[in-house]
Amino acid sequence: MEIKGQHIAVWFSCGAASAVAAKLTLLKYGNNNKISIVNNPIKEEHEDNQRFLKDVETWLDYPITFATRSKYPSQSCKDVWDTRKFMAGPHGAPCTVELKKGARQEWEEVHKPDHTVLGFTSEETHRADRFRLTERESLLTPLIEESYTKQMCFDTIISAGIEIPYVYKVGMPNANCIGCVKASSSTYWNLVRKEFPEVFEDRMEQSRRIGAKLVWYKGKRIYLDELPKNAKGHSLKNYDFECGLFCEEKL
Repeated sequence: MEIKGQHIAVWFSCGAASAVAAKLTLLKYGNNNKISIVNNPIKEEHEDNQRFLKDVETWLDYPITFATRSKYPSQSCKDVWDTRKFMAGPHGAPCTVELKKGARQEWEEVHKPDHTVLGFTSEETHRADRFRLTERESLLTPLIEESYTKQMCFDTIISAGIEIPYVYKVGMPNANCIGCVKASSSTYWNLVRKEFPEVFEDRMEQSRRIGAKLVWYKGKRIYLDELPKNAKGHSLKNYDFECGLFCEEKL
């Protein structure tokens, strides 16, 4: 697609795929279009995500700006859950609706981009198609067009000399918030309990108080405080939950 004189918004999530998507967008469209690279900062993400953001910004040689939700100045998922008295369900989580999608829509009202770029990889063509159908027809997918897989995105980042976000190193499947409530795997939650025990305790208390059974165990939903420490569920390698501009969980 030939695009000239347009405004393209690239949504950077502090993950490898969206970083490479930003790079490809600048290379392909940067000379003839206005490019905005935008991040939604979330309080519950690991602090190393912002280090990664700065490293990617240097690699891109291009500024990354921020979009926040005016309704939630704390940018905290915990505040959203307490306000909504709801943490997650079959169709997603209110934190994404408010702090990602809501923040994007506020930003778009002001800046009015013509096209949106998300970090959909070649394995996620179905997600891109669904986004075009339900959200925005003018979606650009540079990773899919160039046949980039998730692994290729990691390889590109590492080859550029950029250290991947800390959460990847401890086995998390993406750079979402620690203790992402869209996850329901016993394996995931016991990894959170091992690597980030304070976060696990925090989610355990809040989910019990709100009445949210966040984890699947032996064919049913249970509270985190009911999860055995040795329980194993879906392999994280095959478990994909994403905190993008729309919210979904795949089991």
